[in-house]
Order: sequence, then structure tokens, then C-alpha cells
Amino acid sequence: MTEMIGTLAQLAGIGETLLWTGFVVLLRVGAAMALLPAFGELVVPQRIRLVLALAFTAVISPAVAADVPPMDQGFWAVFLTETAAGLALGAALRLFVHALQIAGAIAAQATSLAQLLAGAGAEPQPAIGHLLTISGLALAMAADLHVSCAEYFILSYDILPVGRLPDAADMADWGLAQVTRAFATGFTLAAPFVIASFLYNLALGVINRAMPQLMVAFVGAPALTAGGLVLLALSTPLALAVWLAALNGFFAAPFAVP
Repeated sequence: MTEMIGTLAQLAGIGETLLWTGFVVLLRVGAAMALLPAFGELVVPQRIRLVLALAFTAVISPAVAADVPPMDQGFWAVFLTETAAGLALGAALRLFVHALQIAGAIAAQATSLAQLLAGAGAEPQPAIGHLLTISGLALAMAADLHVSCAEYFILSYDILPVGRLPDAADMADWGLAQVTRAFATGFTLAAPFVIASFLYNLALGVINRAMPQLMVAFVGAPALTAGGLVLLALSTPLALAVWLAALNGFFAAPFAVP
């Protein structure tokens, strides 16, 4: 009987440790899940996001069990630090979605398609931005985004230990680098539309000076729209390949500051 009681006490201790580890991991994963690309989109039901957070927790917990401190460290310290860490990790990935939306907004403005079908998704944006966002997310999922995210969370425990606030200066430099990368990527993806729009307006100005009596706006507007749609069809595969390469580059060294 004594041996059985000792075994049950040992099992209860193991179960308590497993529950604590899962809870700590869920704090980080759950906070990041609100911002993760594809998994944290507004169109995904909350119950599905909760199930996804639990699934990520089940995968990540065994790999980081040694990095989770015991319960005596303090609940509120762990709660606050893990939630902040999860939000920071999720925001870094969410910026890649913003890069697609920035590219779509620039391209739509350059081709006079900024108001066409705006608000087609949960987040109001031009049709080009909506197309790029949905295509990019589908491409990322096909490229095993879930596996990369799990590795990303596991590596984060080496840089952002449980229960410890990161250095403010390091986090500021890292966050600034991610924002810079997002805007640079967005403008790079929209560069063909900006260049084409510049050449179009330059040619339109020359024609207008040469033939003032011609209403070039009535002739040029349909040409600009048609040219923008053709350019969209030609440049979208290359743009998504560049975006996916940037995303994979981030996952290869997620905490590096260029």
C-alpha cells in the first residue's frame, strides 16, 4: 500500500509538472496566435484558433520542457513575460502580411485601382492587396508554415527565457529591423507598378503637350487599368516568390539584426 501511494504521488507530481509546462507554453503560443499569418486571421473562427494554439502547445511543450522553470518562480511574472514574448513573436510574422498589403496598396494606387472592390476581406484593402495577401498565405501554408512556426517558437526560448524580460534596447533594434524589412519588401514587390505608372504619366504628359486638344485622360485611363491588370498577372508569381524567400530568410535567422 505504501509503495502504491508513493507511485501515485510521483505520478501526481509528474502530471503537475506537465500541466505547468503546457500552461506556460500556451501563454506564449496563445498570445502569438492572435497575430500569426494564416492561423490568426480574422476570418478564422476563434474556436479553430484555440484548437490550433493547443495543437502547437502539444508539439512545442516536450521540446522546451527543460527551459520552463518550476512553479515557485511566480505566476504573474511568468504570465506577463510570456504574453509579451508571444505578442512580439507574432507581431514579427504579422509584418510579412503587412508587407503584402503595403505592396497591394502601392500597386493599386499606381494603377488607379485603389477603390476597386475595397473591403473584400475582413480587413478593408484594395483588391490587389487582398489578392496578394490570400495568395501569399496559401503559398506559405503550402511551404510548411506550421513547421517553421513550431521551430520558431522552440528557438525563441533560447533568446526570450521564461519569466525574464528581454533587454529593451535589443528588442527595439530587433523590432525596428523587422518594420524596416516589411516596408522594404512591400515597396520591392510594388516596384514594377511604380515604374510602369511613372513611365505612363511621363508619356501622357508628353502627348498632352504635343496634342493639347486631345483628351488624353479619357484615352489613358482605360489603358492604365488594362496595363495594370496585365502587369499584375505577369508580376504576381515573381512577387510571391520574392516574398516567400524573404519569409524563409526570416525563419532561417529569426532573431538576427542586420
